[in-house]
Amino acid sequence: MALRSCWRYASVVPRLLCGSDPRGARVCRRVVSSFLGTRSISPDVHAATTGLLLRNFSSSPSSTDVTYEQLKQVLAGRRAMVIDVREPWELREYGSIPGSINVPLGQVNVALQLDPEEFKEKFGGDMPKPTDSIVFSCLAGIRSKKALDAATSLGYEDALHYPGGWQDWAKNEQLI
Repeated sequence: MALRSCWRYASVVPRLLCGSDPRGARVCRRVVSSFLGTRSISPDVHAATTGLLLRNFSSSPSSTDVTYEQLKQVLAGRRAMVIDVREPWELREYGSIPGSINVPLGQVNVALQLDPEEFKEKFGGDMPKPTDSIVFSCLAGIRSKKALDAATSLGYEDALHYPGGWQDWAKNEQLI
C-alpha cells in the first residue's frame, strides 16, 4: 500500500524540484526513465528534471551571485539597492558597504511587505519595488543567501546576493 502511494508521486516530484528548464532533455529522459523504470516520460517531467540535473552537477557560480567587481560597478552606477542583512551591532563593530541599507535578516520578509513610507522611516532608504535590482550582503554570504530566497519568494525578480559579504569587501578594500 505504501509503495503504491509513493509511486503515485514519482512523476510529480521531479516537476516540483526542478522548475521547467528544457535544456538536456535527452539526458534527463534517460535518467528519469531509469529511475522510474519506464520508457515513456511526459515531456514536462523530463524537461523539469533537466534543470535539477544541470544545477546539481554544475561547478559554475550561481547566476544570483555578485562578485566584488560587479558590486563596485553596481554601487558606482547606482543600478541596484544593496541591503546588508547583518544585525546593527555588527555594522557598528565591523563597518558596512557604503551606500547599503541595513535590514536585519529576521526582518527582511516583513520589511519587503511594508508600505514604502514605513520602510523608509524604519530602515532609512527607499523601499525596493519587485522589479528593482537588489543585492543582499552579510558577513560571509550565508544570511544574504537566506534573504535572497525570502525576496525571491515574495516576487522580487532581480534579487542577487554577494556571497563574499563584508569579509570579502573589507579584504578587497584593504580595510582589514
